[in-house]
Amino acid sequence: MGDPRRQRKKYESPRYPWNIDRLERELKLIGVFGLRNKRELWRNYYVLSKYRTLARNLLAESSEERSKLEKQLLRKLFSLKIVPENATLDTILDLSVEHILERRIQTLVYKKGMAKTPLQARQLITHGHVSVRGRKVTSPSCILKADEEEYLKYTSTSAFAKDNSLIWGETSSPSSTIAEDNNKSEGKVQ
Repeated sequence: MGDPRRQRKKYESPRYPWNIDRLERELKLIGVFGLRNKRELWRNYYVLSKYRTLARNLLAESSEERSKLEKQLLRKLFSLKIVPENATLDTILDLSVEHILERRIQTLVYKKGMAKTPLQARQLITHGHVSVRGRKVTSPSCILKADEEEYLKYTSTSAFAKDNSLIWGETSSPSSTIAEDNNKSEGKVQ
């Protein structure tokens, strides 16, 4: 079972760390999806490799053992909206890390228009402004299921739930509000 006081590594670092093509590809993915560091990306590569290994192992098994486990794996990936409903094991083998990164709550907050950038989406999540089904989510790497996506919104206590202009920077400056207040009071006096 393992020692509960010692955390296991949840990623595998690259075999060849200084491959320039891989470094450029990773840097681009970090920028597009707003990841904090390469370990976050490697963790998603590790999750993808586990799914692909399961699919490869299922292809090697006999048909009666394979059918039940294949349905379970495909149902799980379909519920996460990583593969389409009519997917096969070959579809799982064709997956890329972008398919996993698209399902993170950080990416979904950005795509839904709740934040201007992926990094702002990450900040909103870690500061507790986003909830799913009424429960506050503070982990930007959380993978959302397909049925939970419609319940993604601001928490009820968040300032962004009341005034969406805070995100988009449409607030007026204090000096202009004072001038507007003066004009209103002058209009009432006359």
